[in-house]
Amino acid sequence: MTTRYRVEYALKSHRRDQLIEWIKGLLAVPFVLHSQPTAVYQEHSAQLSAVAEGTHQRYADIFLDVENLILDHINHTRSQNPGKSKLKLLVPTVGTFFTPLYLEDAFKYQDRRRCISRRRFVAPSFNDVRLILNTAQLLGIIRSFPSSVELITFDGDLTLYDDGENLTEDNPVIPRITRLLSQGRKVGIVTAAGYTEASKYYARLKGLLDAIHSSTLLTESQKNGLIVMGGESNFLFRYDDSRSQSSSSSSLSPDSAGDNDNNSKLAYVPRKEWLLDEMKIWREDDIKELLDIAESVLRACVSNLNLAVAVLRKDRAVGIYPLAGSKLHREQLEETVLVVQNTIERSSVGSRLPFCAFNGGNDVFVDIGDKSWGVRACQQYFGGIDPARTLHIGDQFLSAGANDFKARRASTTAWISSPAETVQLLDELHELEGH
Repeated sequence: MTTRYRVEYALKSHRRDQLIEWIKGLLAVPFVLHSQPTAVYQEHSAQLSAVAEGTHQRYADIFLDVENLILDHINHTRSQNPGKSKLKLLVPTVGTFFTPLYLEDAFKYQDRRRCISRRRFVAPSFNDVRLILNTAQLLGIIRSFPSSVELITFDGDLTLYDDGENLTEDNPVIPRITRLLSQGRKVGIVTAAGYTEASKYYARLKGLLDAIHSSTLLTESQKNGLIVMGGESNFLFRYDDSRSQSSSSSSLSPDSAGDNDNNSKLAYVPRKEWLLDEMKIWREDDIKELLDIAESVLRACVSNLNLAVAVLRKDRAVGIYPLAGSKLHREQLEETVLVVQNTIERSSVGSRLPFCAFNGGNDVFVDIGDKSWGVRACQQYFGGIDPARTLHIGDQFLSAGANDFKARRASTTAWISSPAETVQLLDELHELEGH
């Protein structure tokens, strides 16, 4: 019994999104009943076309039903009774929706691109549903507000650039981000990288920062619409064109007073200028206690799993990373994340202080705070942007070991799987807005 529970729940549920899995299950019925996989594509083309049209309509009807369930859930949430919505009963883990999701129209849009209803051997997949949800979210924001999205925040690795790489000048996402800035939107890069030096963020984002600096189309105000939130929610830097022209170090953080790389184009923003009121009560002794627990558990995992890693303790984070020439297996990373997360959650300080334990692809880190706080701080920094007019784009939205997951509490979200999908999503936004 214990083994079955551990396999079916502890080791698998954290790798699933229950809403997407539930929608997949609904779509499986018309696929099985109407796909006719025994037919050959070249034969009976008129019949196959009719079957595809019928399947398309059945899929569309299902998405419309789910769309209405989400709208009912939103109404229950607004009346302070989210637990009584039918969707909550069907999908207990479902969270908050800040806008309606136009799933029927989103399905039709993606079906034209992916020919989902014409497939007869491959049922609607996780990725099909994920992309439909992304499109539905874009439509939800566009149709709810005249000026659409006001703030777009991005994860770094695997969202803007490949894992462990930098944002180079030839990256196709750069002209899309500068387009967002030219439209008067604000852009935040909310990353787990917890550097206190502006120069290190500049090294990661050099292509984008240089493109903004050299742009003759962006006004100074539009250029200043870019910020970088590091360590999930711990270090804020703003774009500052004067950093390339002035040797002043007044904009540097106390931790980086020796950093005289004035070409970084980023200026440190003191915490007192952007901390949320709830973050101001986080006590330093609690921070130290939580990181001490996390470090102790990490070292125990290193010993237990025989990991060839080093332990790194930072101001607001602690983690492990592989030694030169070694690579951690996914199972080792996930085991470590789940052990650390479970241990901290059961501690007294874990109930007082928010934290994020996540799998970085080849490392594991525990940060104070999480991306929900980081996104909310970005919203506040720009004058209080509404969650419904904020879009966070990231690649990690599973329930454990994924640091974009909690951003769902602070804004609308889009779940991508690669930097190429980020480019596609931004082009999709541009298209759906009618540009």
